[in-house]
Formats: sequence, structure tokens, C-alpha cells
Amino acid sequence: QVQLKESGGGLVQAGGSLRLSCAASGSIFRIGDMGWYRQAPGKERELVADITSGGRTNYADSVKGRFAISRDNFKNTVFLQMNILIPDDSAVYYCNADVFRSDWYKQTIWGQGTQVTVSS
Repeated sequence: QVQLKESGGGLVQAGGSLRLSCAASGSIFRIGDMGWYRQAPGKERELVADITSGGRTNYADSVKGRFAISRDNFKNTVFLQMNILIPDDSAVYYCNADVFRSDWYKQTIWGQGTQVTVSS
């Protein structure tokens, strides 16, 4: 069993910052791509940012220049530094990871989500 546990969400004023963390635990051979998604009420879940095991990153246009994704491969953890937050960033943020249970067996795992609320 593999689990992802997010932390770091909360309430912040517009212009402020938050740092999300997501740690994977369980029977892990290695982890491939990791990412952050978000879902606001009444909207579809969308990709915020993702990062390969080698450190290559990809961002949604709406967060470029404000958010930064990083990871610690030794600790199986991914981070999302969110700066210059705006009310439209308010959503439940979900961590996602491609977890290899063996050299060939891959599972896509989701965390339970952490709420981020940005007040104007």
C-alpha cells in the first residue's frame, strides 16, 4: 500500500505565500513523475505543475512566475512553493505521483487533498 500525504494548506491573504508538501510512504521501488493539481468548486481538476524524477518541470500558464515545484527524491517528497497568491488560486490542491512498486509495475496515486483559501 502506498499513500501520499499533503500538508501546508490554509488561509492566506492575497499577495501572500504558502508552501505545500506531499510525502509518499509505503512499498515504493521508485517514483516517476510527481505533480500538483487543484480543483475549485464547480470546476474541473486542473494541472498546476509537475516534475520528473530528473527535475524537469512544467507549469500551468496561470501560475508561471509565481509557483515553484521541487522534489526530494531521497525523502519521496514533492513541494509546491506558492507566491503572490490571488483569490483565483483558492482550491483543494491534490498531490499526484507515478509510483513504481517494481521495475515494471506502476501505479498512479493521489493524495486526499489540502485546502488553500486566498482572501482578497
